[in-house]
Amino acid sequence: MTAIDPAQPGGPEVLVPVERPVPVPGPGEVLIRVAAAGVNRPDVLQRMGGYPPPPGVTSIPGLEVAGEIVAVGDDVPPEMIGQPMCALVAGGGYAEYSVAPLGQCLSVPEGLSMVEAAAMPETLFTVWTNLFERGYASEGDTVLVHGGTSGIGTMAISLCTLFGVKVIVTAGSDEKVAACLRHGADHAINYKTEDFVSRVRDLTEGRGVDVVLDMVGGDYVARNIKCMAEDGRHVSIAVQGGAMATVPVFEIMRRRLTLTGSTLRARDVAFKTLVADELARTVWPFVADGRLRPAIDRTYPLAEAAEAHRRMESGAHMGKIVLTV
Repeated sequence: MTAIDPAQPGGPEVLVPVERPVPVPGPGEVLIRVAAAGVNRPDVLQRMGGYPPPPGVTSIPGLEVAGEIVAVGDDVPPEMIGQPMCALVAGGGYAEYSVAPLGQCLSVPEGLSMVEAAAMPETLFTVWTNLFERGYASEGDTVLVHGGTSGIGTMAISLCTLFGVKVIVTAGSDEKVAACLRHGADHAINYKTEDFVSRVRDLTEGRGVDVVLDMVGGDYVARNIKCMAEDGRHVSIAVQGGAMATVPVFEIMRRRLTLTGSTLRARDVAFKTLVADELARTVWPFVADGRLRPAIDRTYPLAEAAEAHRRMESGAHMGKIVLTV
């Protein structure tokens, strides 16, 4: 099969098509003929050598795919062959075929394109587990989400809209602010021209937000804490601005704040299966009836994965970048 599997870390230019053996599904796994694969920030970090795959996982990047099941492993009913599925995978998405645990697959309903299906698993699993499970966001809450035009940001906006959560996002230009508002954000702040801390205070009439979903880290953490309401929750999912932070411990005590976070890729299949089951019950009906769709920025053929990464690194995208196979 054709795949993108760089021999060494580097810039986007290392993402060139190569030939690799078609993987064989093991017990509880399915082989998907990939129609589309989502591009995510962790793929960029892996390409640069900063985010190696977990032990035993292929070096082929790619954390989400959509396509048709063409083979199954032991303990998987043979009638699954031919079913359209999207899946969260720990690696291997940038290829013509990819193996996925059946428990991490979600059926692609009629009306959802393969490009749209491939753009959903990684951001959906991430936002759900962090904003709604770890952060306990619920109807009536107000949340602050950084990176409003990213795949994570646009999915957070969509889910908050569906579940009655008020969402404030930050973005890096007036054009991106406008795009976030069109997508459904209640408020959007240009962090380059406005102090998001004071704007959040104004927008919440001094109360602060119930949850912060942060992918920046570094000095943003202390600033985020200033944005939080009493009993607020701060959930870290990335450290693009720095892995270390100095925080006001007494403020955390005084206002009973919670600082938490998680990574998803290294979690075991059992955990991801539980998340997939919950999503199938609580979120996937909105997908089936057309009320939840990912924001798609641009698609590229698999052979142009380098251009897809350049697009992501430029920061100009609004929503998901997807490779087509």
